[in-house]
Amino acid sequence: MEHIKLNNGTKIPIIGLGTFRSKGDDAYNATLAALKAGYTHIDTASIYGNEEQIGRAIKDSGLNREDLFITTKLWNTDQGYESTLTAFKDSLKRLDLEYVDLYLIHWFKSYEKSLNTYKALEKLYEDGLIKAIGVSNYNVHHIMHLLEHATVVPTVNQVETHVALQNHFLQEFCEQNGIVLEAYAPFMSTKIAEMLQNEVLNKLAKKHNKTVPQIVLRWFVQRGVVAIPKSITPSRIMSNFDVFDFILEETDMEEILKLNKGTKFFPEMDNISF
Repeated sequence: MEHIKLNNGTKIPIIGLGTFRSKGDDAYNATLAALKAGYTHIDTASIYGNEEQIGRAIKDSGLNREDLFITTKLWNTDQGYESTLTAFKDSLKRLDLEYVDLYLIHWFKSYEKSLNTYKALEKLYEDGLIKAIGVSNYNVHHIMHLLEHATVVPTVNQVETHVALQNHFLQEFCEQNGIVLEAYAPFMSTKIAEMLQNEVLNKLAKKHNKTVPQIVLRWFVQRGVVAIPKSITPSRIMSNFDVFDFILEETDMEEILKLNKGTKFFPEMDNISF
């Protein structure tokens, strides 16, 4: 497994298990399967409703806590200074952990809420309850405003990123400010069939004797973008992890670059109603 060093020295595994829409036993079984397959990075959120199951899988895996990287996120209705402190403690209790490795503000709501919420994250970070703090679904102007007021620079910005929405400009801006880009929906979410049927990706998969998802994940690795593919199928979970034994050539990367259409499947960051 390859890691990326965050701006505070913490190392994040470049591939993790996403758990969006994984519920109940599915979330538990997928997390346990991932941990047994060699994953050390698990991504969840309070709104997913599966923190308890993921915490149980972590315990049942028998792995050392310090060898794992666990991310969770603060939901929008809990934003604000005091409410963030309370919501974090609730997440920690559900996960049955003493700390989390990364805590993110799930969506940008407003500049005022962003700052008040982030101040709470900074306190939790200073108290040692979080190893790294960051944001999710933040665009350039959101981050610029936050950086004007923050004491601790965010370590990560987790946003929708895939071959049809490659976010090269956002990645460049984040990297210039010491922030790592992290991709959710790396397989185009509900439009995964379009990705699997893509002619270019299938040609590259045949060339490298890999699957299309493996080609896409390798593309993320070589870009230095953390990716959290979601699956509840053990064989696919294992397959998604098998991307470190080949390299995409520069011409391969250029072909994938041409697939960038700016196509977004999740809400615009400035126009959410939840």
